[in-house]
Amino acid sequence: MTTTERGREGTATAAAEPLAPTGGLSAGRRSKDWLRQHIVWVGLAAVLIGLVIFLAIGNVAGATDSRRLSARNPAPDGGMAAAEILGQHGVAVTPTDSLDDTLDAVSAAEGATVLLFDAQGFLDRSQLEEITDAADRVVVVTPRLRTLNGLAEGFRPGGVVPEATQNINPGCSQDDALAAGPVAAQGSVFSGPTVCYAPSGKGPGLYAASADGKVIVLGSRDLVDNEHLALEGNAALTLRTLGNNANLVWYIPGVGDIPASNSSPTLNELAPRWLAFAGPWLGLVALLAIFWRGRRMGPLVFEPLPVVVKASETAEGRARLYQDSRAVERAARNLRAGALSRLAKHFNLGPDATKEAILDTTANHVEQPATEVRHVLIDFMPQNEGQLVQWAQQIERIEQEAIAR
Repeated sequence: MTTTERGREGTATAAAEPLAPTGGLSAGRRSKDWLRQHIVWVGLAAVLIGLVIFLAIGNVAGATDSRRLSARNPAPDGGMAAAEILGQHGVAVTPTDSLDDTLDAVSAAEGATVLLFDAQGFLDRSQLEEITDAADRVVVVTPRLRTLNGLAEGFRPGGVVPEATQNINPGCSQDDALAAGPVAAQGSVFSGPTVCYAPSGKGPGLYAASADGKVIVLGSRDLVDNEHLALEGNAALTLRTLGNNANLVWYIPGVGDIPASNSSPTLNELAPRWLAFAGPWLGLVALLAIFWRGRRMGPLVFEPLPVVVKASETAEGRARLYQDSRAVERAARNLRAGALSRLAKHFNLGPDATKEAILDTTANHVEQPATEVRHVLIDFMPQNEGQLVQWAQQIERIEQEAIAR
């Protein structure tokens, strides 16, 4: 066999053998097949990873608090700004959310001020007295009437700050108010032994204090929250009021502070005494009424649908509706439209015929003058039911005369 023949034979053999797939293509196909088979597990794994990341972020942000006026709330309605500033000036701020923690924090400090923001009025008089006796100073922000009644005597609500009021001057001789100057806040005003920041210059104000200065009532959250702290003298008044001691307990009560004795009354406690005697009798009367009015009236009657209703019945029903609502003008428009439509159809004027064309054709087929026909068919509008009846009779006579010719 010659060299040329051996080359041709090798070429033919190589052409007959199939090409082996490359390693890269085989690996890619296997990856796609695996992903197609396990797509559900991959999705679940992605969701699980996302959930873990979300929980981790939540734990990192767990130091914040979304409650209004909280010392850990950086939002506009929070109080973190005032708490941070007080901390930078050497005041130890201790946020609490239960009465026990608050009393423990106050007892652990040699002298402490308590900021109390009980927006829902959870605390009762005895709990407020415990706080007042334990703390050197109690600053209450926007108290409800229940909270106000549990404080020292002499505090009374006095209304709200007028909406148009921009700045309010101290109007008193209290040192903190004089040093802070005017404030910009909206909220409630209170009367007490010492009153400052009265919108009218006298009477109830945004700042009320007891005679010994131990209990202070602030009538507006704007004086403390992050959003309004930088306005006018708000920051100065808040910092001087809360920073008189080296320790500040920032207390926001929760549902857990509601005393067990304040449970909601039962229906038996709310019901009047006479209901115990009248209740059974009323129940018996109701039962007899059910048997009397609820007796079987016979089997239901099924009527095949659709129901055929005569045109005269629908017309009469619509007329009664117009009569009950005194819709004289609407009934007149319907009568005029119906008459013109029938006249146009009778004279073969077509659907696009105008009122003038119908009027001219009708006037040529009746003995009445054209002006009178125009007055009846187009110009006249009845004002009451009597005129409507007479006018409808005139239209009927014209229509009958025109059709008869």
